[in-house]
Amino acid sequence: MKWMRNCFCLTVALFASMAAISTIAWADGPDTLSQDPNQWVIPLGNYHGTRHSKLSQITVDNAAKLKVAWTMSTGTLRGQEGQPLVVGNMMYFESSYPNFIYAVDLDNIGRMAWKFAPEQDKFAPSVACCDVVNRGLSYADGKILAITLDTHVYALDAKTGQVIWKVQNGDPEQGQTMTMAPLVVHDKVIVGISGGEFGVRGFLTAYDLTTGKMAWRAYSVGSDEDIKFDGAKTIDGATQALVGKDSSVKTWQGDEWKLGGGTTWGWYSYDPTLNLVYYGTGNPGTWNPTQRPGDNKWSTTLIARNPDTGVAAWAYQMTPHDAWDYDGVNESVLTDSAVDGQTVPTLTHFDRNGFAYVLDRRNGKLLRANKFDPSTNWASEVDLKTGRPVLDPAKMTKSDVNVKDICPAAMGAKNHQPVSYDPNTKLFYVASNHICMDYQAFSVKYKGGFPYVGAILNMFPADHGDVRGRLFAFDAVSGETKWVINDMFQDYSGPLTTDGGVLFAGTLDGWFRAVDESSGKVLYKFHAPSGIIGNPMTYMHDGKQYVAVLTGVGGWAAIGLAEGLTKGSEGLGAVGLTHTLSDYTNLGGTLVVFSLE
Repeated sequence: MKWMRNCFCLTVALFASMAAISTIAWADGPDTLSQDPNQWVIPLGNYHGTRHSKLSQITVDNAAKLKVAWTMSTGTLRGQEGQPLVVGNMMYFESSYPNFIYAVDLDNIGRMAWKFAPEQDKFAPSVACCDVVNRGLSYADGKILAITLDTHVYALDAKTGQVIWKVQNGDPEQGQTMTMAPLVVHDKVIVGISGGEFGVRGFLTAYDLTTGKMAWRAYSVGSDEDIKFDGAKTIDGATQALVGKDSSVKTWQGDEWKLGGGTTWGWYSYDPTLNLVYYGTGNPGTWNPTQRPGDNKWSTTLIARNPDTGVAAWAYQMTPHDAWDYDGVNESVLTDSAVDGQTVPTLTHFDRNGFAYVLDRRNGKLLRANKFDPSTNWASEVDLKTGRPVLDPAKMTKSDVNVKDICPAAMGAKNHQPVSYDPNTKLFYVASNHICMDYQAFSVKYKGGFPYVGAILNMFPADHGDVRGRLFAFDAVSGETKWVINDMFQDYSGPLTTDGGVLFAGTLDGWFRAVDESSGKVLYKFHAPSGIIGNPMTYMHDGKQYVAVLTGVGGWAAIGLAEGLTKGSEGLGAVGLTHTLSDYTNLGGTLVVFSLE
């Protein structure tokens, strides 16, 4: 059974510049190299995850002159959720399953420098929730770091594509898969795990960049030793108190935590000054909340960890006792924000649950939590003193009850598609979902490698019309929306902003758009061969700015089209939501690169 969600990916990269790839001194790490806007060396653009480029050759005045510069097939027909890297004169990207990895010499487009086709466990696609997607590569010290759906982690020679080392991070037979992009910090390659719908207990793992040897593993739920929480040192961001002993297991009934979910399939960020890695954990298992009384910590949680040891500094749970599948795995964007008259190092997180959280990233203290989708109704607000949502009891799901009109739907007000933050406008640019659901939970028993869901969902547009997606500019501190573009289908492509004042993003039905950041005016659009769920990036080569995006519809948003499903409640309710998508686009996989005439 293949449907829905776990699109695991985050990442960071390290790179070499210059015309040919060569091993770099570690002093020239990702943070330094990502400051060169001519390259795109980290999946989210930089350690802080802003997805903003300083390039400005393409502007509001000339964006209408964009054209397709070149294209390349990915060799696959399933959802393409990642983005290319550009390191020096080389471009690297990874396809959806079977996870082909390509190196393209930008001085000799049309000839692949190398291609790597990993051997995979063919069982893995059968337990891949929400399509067989991949969210990209990382680069470090002359190596391309990649993950495959069947849970292998590879270090490849960036010059040749030869395998330097590989390790297995999970077991598909137990429902474990991998879809995220790795993050490289210091000498550690950090990866997560997918499989929350199969009773997988989530974890984050660090491997040695040189040897592939495991350095540490930290689970999301379980004993203090397993989750690497020190009750006398780790801070509960909601209360600003210490988490205390057994902060996770005491919030579960019996041994339910052993099937507790909290998978780690999203994006990761890093603050070099504080030496903390930030990431979110997924939904608890099962989807039937009646089977797991308690807060179910630390699922649906933002966690800060030391990348060298894995030890947690703080944790903030956004959706205690998650009863709606509101995974907390979306990206954390690190900026400095003016809050209550003070400039604070903040973490901003647009959660599946419809709230945009602004936290002090030093200690996890909640500063703001504003609704970014107006339909959000499962909670009226988030109490800034307690950090807990103020629930609407009528929207609380429970076993054997069909709860109607819950907003947002389980797919979230925003799913994996990362936001962009422009430091010039101090605004976030968000591609989102505008959808609601009916949710009926039921009892389910666990069996390894089989779905452990326990819910039937039906999803529909929030306003019962033809708007399922919104692209908008948002002030996360004030909660003000500056402008909005409404779309027929979910907006599932993470925006890119630039110093030229132009935003780039794709749509589920295949339109690639350049948009004026200040007004939301569409300056240019091109209909791609397939719908777009990948994230645009930009680079400079031979004095010309290029914008590249992977096209290829799929993911949970288009699982009906990807899997050939037709019943509305299939794909955990997503199929009925986009039943007309096939009238507008088809499966495909193509890298499309744009430039000015």
